[in-house]
Amino acid sequence: MKKILITLLVGLNLIIASCTDELDQHPSGLLTNSNYFQTEDDAVTAVDGIYAILVHSDKNTPLYGDQILYLNDLASDYMRAGANSNSPETRAISSVTYDATNFEVQCTWEQIYKGIARANIAIDNIPKVSASDEIKQRLINEAKFLRALLYFNAVQFWGEVPLVKSSEYSVEDLKRQSVEDVYDFIIQDLKDASALPAEQNDKGRTTSGSAIALLSRVYLVHSSLLDADVDSDLNNAVRYAYEVINSGQYELFANFYDAFDPAKKNGKEHIFSAQFAYGQDNGFSGNSTQHCTWSTGFNQNEPVLIITDLNLFYNSYAEGDQRKNSSYAKRLYNPSTDSFFEFDLPRFRKLIDTVNGANWVASAINVPIIRYADVYFTLAEALNELDGPDNVYNGISAYDALNEIRRRAFREGKYSADPTGSTPSYTHDLSGLTKESFRDILQQERYFEFVLEQTRWFDLVRWKKLVTSVSRTKPAVSVRNYRFPIPNSERLLNPEGLWQNYGYDGATVSNPYDTSYK
Repeated sequence: MKKILITLLVGLNLIIASCTDELDQHPSGLLTNSNYFQTEDDAVTAVDGIYAILVHSDKNTPLYGDQILYLNDLASDYMRAGANSNSPETRAISSVTYDATNFEVQCTWEQIYKGIARANIAIDNIPKVSASDEIKQRLINEAKFLRALLYFNAVQFWGEVPLVKSSEYSVEDLKRQSVEDVYDFIIQDLKDASALPAEQNDKGRTTSGSAIALLSRVYLVHSSLLDADVDSDLNNAVRYAYEVINSGQYELFANFYDAFDPAKKNGKEHIFSAQFAYGQDNGFSGNSTQHCTWSTGFNQNEPVLIITDLNLFYNSYAEGDQRKNSSYAKRLYNPSTDSFFEFDLPRFRKLIDTVNGANWVASAINVPIIRYADVYFTLAEALNELDGPDNVYNGISAYDALNEIRRRAFREGKYSADPTGSTPSYTHDLSGLTKESFRDILQQERYFEFVLEQTRWFDLVRWKKLVTSVSRTKPAVSVRNYRFPIPNSERLLNPEGLWQNYGYDGATVSNPYDTSYK
């Protein structure tokens, strides 16, 4: 990590600020922090450089263009490497046989810490620019949100991680810090970021709603840790989720696929998204996940990423659930033949950009990092874990929150494609469940909802059922897979301070997982 951070202190691959209503993602040259931060435009450009980490990489695929997906979905139960995957690194992630030399794990670590370094430089230097205090504080809080997001990914993937808080640091900082210290830092950054405006002029920038929604998710995840104050964390998750819902700023799309339609970017359900546009960086840095899901086109050859088991996953959707055909494509229209092509194995549908379908290397579809649906899930899960599905907070029960998701899934009530104006019949509403049965249904609903959205591994880890779930399709999984290994290339910088996680070569720590990790 030292080599990454020191390099970034000398040169930042930043981007030019946007003068349009979209967050600009076009890279420009190298800038130095020693003499760069002078004007408001300089400060905006520095913060835009942090956003760029989410969607650009000069070494491998971007964080939200494949890297987090590889570690989160490909390493989980429902996705595997297809026959068209010729990378041993990717196939090792798929079979959960990866080790500390894995290139994909290393790239994810490097990109996360590259983004953290950019955030630290921006936060440390923006106060000196010539701009209003309001503008400077807004930009600093945007940087804090992005830094919190990056650290939140890191602490979930690796546990104890180096906590670098400033653009100036010593070698002693290049060591793993406690999980509690990392979460405390994330929470404080998000509380600061919650002072952001509710709306931004440039679409794609983070807002107070983004910070509060992520804060709710952070508390929910933290509640699953062995030493957590569970009730306090869950109550905070509920409080912040309700704050987002009560704001009235967001709605669910009635048509589920609208959340992934490139023509409906940054819409009413999108709280925060990684911003992709075909044509970025000479046309090759749109959402590269399309390459993995669609590179083989209209034939039966397996692409890089494919479903593991039809009965466990594709066929598990109930009849009429619109999320099935929005998440998977068993058939797609082929404009070259003016007919529909049916696949033997369904393709992952969400990030296939049919508008730019011929350009299979990239998609213009954004990656939703926080959708409004996730806020309902967080509220439902936290309320249920506190006191069962009848538990109510300010008039909303766990049932209400999860039923809202199911009503949209089956186009009932206000989500109906053909409303009649009569009293709606909610035939898919849940009721009469125990805490345990509600939990089981919610966990299954999260799979139905978030295919390809880079949450599955995080979910299975939080629920402590990673081995149980993944072993159904990947027998090599074991308790060591509750964390990824610290990359060997980073450990060389400080082998003692960057100790290895349990179960990987070079580890000296004992098994930290009790019998609750299944």
